[in-house]
Amino acid sequence: MIPTRPDESDLPAIELGSSRASVVGPTGRPVAVDILEAGGGRPVIFLSGLIGQNLHWVPVIRRAARSARCMAVQVPLLELHGDDCGVPGVRDMIAGFIRSTLRCPATLVGSSFGGHVALRVAIEQPELVDGLVLTGSSGLAEKPILGAEMPQKSRDYIEEKVAELFHDRARMSQSDVDRAHSELNDRSKARAMIRLSRSCRRDHVGDELHRIKAPTLVLWGRQDIVTPPEAASEFAERIPDARLVWLERCGHAPMIERPDEFSDALVSFVGELNAASPRRA
Repeated sequence: MIPTRPDESDLPAIELGSSRASVVGPTGRPVAVDILEAGGGRPVIFLSGLIGQNLHWVPVIRRAARSARCMAVQVPLLELHGDDCGVPGVRDMIAGFIRSTLRCPATLVGSSFGGHVALRVAIEQPELVDGLVLTGSSGLAEKPILGAEMPQKSRDYIEEKVAELFHDRARMSQSDVDRAHSELNDRSKARAMIRLSRSCRRDHVGDELHRIKAPTLVLWGRQDIVTPPEAASEFAERIPDARLVWLERCGHAPMIERPDEFSDALVSFVGELNAASPRRA
């Protein structure tokens, strides 16, 4: 079990269960995913970006777990190879996880690359998605935060690039910078990052957004410079049943920078879904 963090002592204690599951992508090789889970009711799956982690969702999950069964599902993105290493490959893994593990539709909450994957599942397999939350999602326009090439990078360089994810860089964790520096100076993981980033840029979803049937919340940092506000507005305009909520003084990682506001909007959205379609204890 993962204990609550000391800086979250304002909330009633909630423990998150941790587990692993096996998913399969296009290559047919099993991939182990890490899961953090709390709560009960409507399944809500949290999907991170390329350098995100399940732990980044903990403050949000602790609040939302009173209203839903919250599951952060972390695919080891930088360890993927071949056809698994791209938006279509991870889409297949998440769709398979919903079918085999949940066996019922889920609400998908996707950040950055995770939002792109959630979009693809919602577009192509709408029976698996009963709600969609997008934050900083790729799929329309995004700035490659670390560039198209990944030669050896200094820690200072990585720190400056990670800082671009935040409106207030004081919210940046030095442990995340250390992890990113280590991973992105690993040749195999750097190649995976390049391949995943190129997959995002090639897969423009604009002309397919009208196919999304699930109610959608576009929950976006107003100061996001990676996926700019214009992308948020376009998602909200093109998805049939969508609305846009801005998070002020917030960049590309609102679950870290504005967890309270993010949680409030998410809980309200899940409440509306429950009212429209109450089910699943």
